[in-house]
Amino acid sequence: MPDHPLSPMKKLDPEFMKHLEETEALVYADGALPRKIKLLMAMAFDAAAGAAGGVRALAEQAMRAGATKEEIAETLRVAFLLSGVGSLYAASFGLKDILD
Repeated sequence: MPDHPLSPMKKLDPEFMKHLEETEALVYADGALPRKIKLLMAMAFDAAAGAAGGVRALAEQAMRAGATKEEIAETLRVAFLLSGVGSLYAASFGLKDILD
């Protein structure tokens, strides 16, 4: 498994990253929305922002949480509708090699 995309920040500022990880755990915890859905939502945001690495990391986490390829595809449709074709380019780059 590749390094977490924020590994360099963890080395640079471990105290801050500890707080970020605690916040991330709270945000992505199962609640009214399951973890899988929250991760798919975050993936859509990263696709819309053009963050291919974030798309990849979040898609992998979402799949580990039970997301299907079809759910990923439908989530990216929403990202496209709201932000345009750039989200699809970011998603394609971020997802290559993990959905085979």
